Amino acid sequence: MNNLSLYGWNDTLFQLKQNSPYKHLFHGRIAAVNKTNYEVIAEGGRLLCELAGNVLYGRPLFELPCTGDWIIFQPFDDNKGIVVDILPRKHTLYRRKSGTLSDRQAIASHVDKAFIVQSLDANFSVRRTERFMVQVLEENIQPILILTKSDLEFNLHQVERSLEHIGRQMPIFFTSIFSPETIFPVQKFIKQGESIVFVGSSGVGKSSLINALCERTVFSTSEISKHSGKGRHTSTRREMVLMEDSGILIDTPGVREFGLASDNSKTLEELFDVADFAASCRFENCMHVDEPGCAVVEAVNNGHLALEAYNSYLKLRKESWYFSTSEHEKRKRDKSFARISEEAKRIKKR
Repeated sequence: MNNLSLYGWNDTLFQLKQNSPYKHLFHGRIAAVNKTNYEVIAEGGRLLCELAGNVLYGRPLFELPCTGDWIIFQPFDDNKGIVVDILPRKHTLYRRKSGTLSDRQAIASHVDKAFIVQSLDANFSVRRTERFMVQVLEENIQPILILTKSDLEFNLHQVERSLEHIGRQMPIFFTSIFSPETIFPVQKFIKQGESIVFVGSSGVGKSSLINALCERTVFSTSEISKHSGKGRHTSTRREMVLMEDSGILIDTPGVREFGLASDNSKTLEELFDVADFAASCRFENCMHVDEPGCAVVEAVNNGHLALEAYNSYLKLRKESWYFSTSEHEKRKRDKSFARISEEAKRIKKR
């Protein structure tokens, strides 16, 4: 038997279930997504579920179950069931689907905190951290930066200086799986019932960090590559694990690209300290590029705002704008197509 409160079940979710026409059935949480089925944690144990037709064909792809979703299911055999409904999502981390402008992909839902994992080797990138952080903040998820492999040689002063603007927005931990004293503070930061998603590039040590936090081997890891000096990619799916007397950890495969999947304008201004200067711009709709009286550009020229951070702000804002514009146009096309289809049906009936 599983105590689902340890997996995040609470009164709010119970009330949401009462609004479902399937409230009389069982509920559980998606622990992992496979190609053809879903692993579900329920009170009675762990089972494999497939999707009912109304779920599979009645929702867009990004609304299909993802790791962390709470679902309602109908059991039909030993350790098997059918997902008939999905409870409304809360704090869902999305990313833009690779190769598209406006399609998005759900990574994990009902998330309280996101551990943005970066390694202190050649893989370290402030710009990549910013990208993860913007999307996490947009979903009202608390970001935490976890820097791994602190046992390697690195320039501490240079790293801290490059992260100054980020450090005001979220906690930063320097860790090494070979130094338990660096893991303990991270363990204490995780509260019982909280859901933590781990995001980062391949080889930064997400699975190894989870093993260290759980103090047991829950995910397989591989040795450092002698050729590249980087950890080898081991996670192949998003999977949830319960820490003993603590929270829920969600491991994710390393990503080469993490495209923004929402309009992040306000979040971007706050992250890069642009908002402090933007209030003094001559025009309210200032784009902070080449407008006369732009206080942001003036701050860059005077050295009050770092040029690297400003350029990163412009790049991410452009990407965010492209996504929101493309999504808006896509919705307009979908609505137009729906109207044309309805008109075609009416003509056919005549």
